[in-house]
Amino acid sequence: QVQLVESGGGLVQAGGSLRLSCAASGSIFSINAMGWYRQTPGGKQRELVAEITSGGSTNYADSMKGRFTISRDNAKNTVYLQMNSLKPEDTAVYYCAADISVAGPDEYSYWGQGTQVTVSS
Repeated sequence: QVQLVESGGGLVQAGGSLRLSCAASGSIFSINAMGWYRQTPGGKQRELVAEITSGGSTNYADSMKGRFTISRDNAKNTVYLQMNSLKPEDTAVYYCAADISVAGPDEYSYWGQGTQVTVSS
């Protein structure tokens, strides 16, 4: 069994900062990409926020560039999202995702349960 557990969400005023964490646990052989997605109120689907490979290469959605920073600690199987200069439109449920192999080369995508981020104006 593999679990992803997010933490760090909450309520913050516009212009403030939050740091999200997501720890993977269980029978893990290796983790490739890890990332953060979000689903806004009324949003039809989750959108990519940022992703990071096991080697540290990163990719951000355009609206998050310069404000959000993704990082990871491979020894702890943990990915982080530092969010600065938050805006009310960043209000969403943020989900962690990871491509994990439990044995051998086959990878599967796992998701966390989501953490609520609310930015007040």
